[in-house]
Amino acid sequence: MIQNEVQSIDVAPFLHGDARARRALAARIAEACHDIGFLSITGHGVPEALIAEMSAISRRFFDLPLEEKLRAPINRFGSGYVPIKAEALAASLGQKTPGDLKESFNAGRDFDANPWPPALPELRDIWQHYFTRLIALGAEIMCMFALGLDLPERFFDDKINPPQSFLRAINYPEQAEAPLPDQLRAGAHSDYGTLTILLSENKPGGLQVRTHSGEWVNVIAPPGSFVVNIGDMMQVWTNDRWTSTVHRVVNPPGDARGSRRQSLVFFHSPNENALIQPLETCVNAANPARYAPILAGEHMRVKSTKAGTLAK
Repeated sequence: MIQNEVQSIDVAPFLHGDARARRALAARIAEACHDIGFLSITGHGVPEALIAEMSAISRRFFDLPLEEKLRAPINRFGSGYVPIKAEALAASLGQKTPGDLKESFNAGRDFDANPWPPALPELRDIWQHYFTRLIALGAEIMCMFALGLDLPERFFDDKINPPQSFLRAINYPEQAEAPLPDQLRAGAHSDYGTLTILLSENKPGGLQVRTHSGEWVNVIAPPGSFVVNIGDMMQVWTNDRWTSTVHRVVNPPGDARGSRRQSLVFFHSPNENALIQPLETCVNAANPARYAPILAGEHMRVKSTKAGTLAK
């Protein structure tokens, strides 16, 4: 098992630097997207106090009795509470497995349409503040991507405004019983959209990504960092230049204590009517377009349905 091949990049020079510094940093990010599709970022500008507040309120939600969590049930948009074993992410890649050993609470961009837990009335405001801040960070990362692909810095602006963003808090509880065969905390899958911004805990039974050679790599996130990975839509846009890497969350060792783990996952995607097809800078005579055009909204519906959540 390889311990960690994921680059850690300080993005502060992009957020605050001159044009030369921005291009140099965008090139480093493009290299990471090509090599493994994952990186961790520091210098992102999201306040530590907001991250701590978001983490704490999400943990308080998962500590509620089940009947209280079920008072914010998942709706037809995928927002709300999803109990343990109700989702099998590996199904999005056509693999049949038992339900994943996690529970989640989810919110879409329309906060009025999301169900909110009555027992934690303060949760909505904190989530909305965090959501808004990560929308802004996601837009900045898309500017980094554009420069890394030899495009104008604001190339993606009209395609991601408004984004189909989705925020998910995931609780991976300690495992009192042995998992079933092929059952993981989160089955192997790729993400569906443009990019994912993950706040993760380094606990036993964590995130792994699969390299081009087929080896699984543990992802260790430096303190204060976000893990960023590209999704399927960026792989289509880049015509396979960049990799939407398959990843999973493995089970902790049977004797592990303190293995409860929480993740805050921000899924960034284009607006529903954005056309996803290989970009001109990623297509040439030696590498013709490999994908047919598809609307971003349709792509998301197909992928989400395969994953088999309670929204069905």
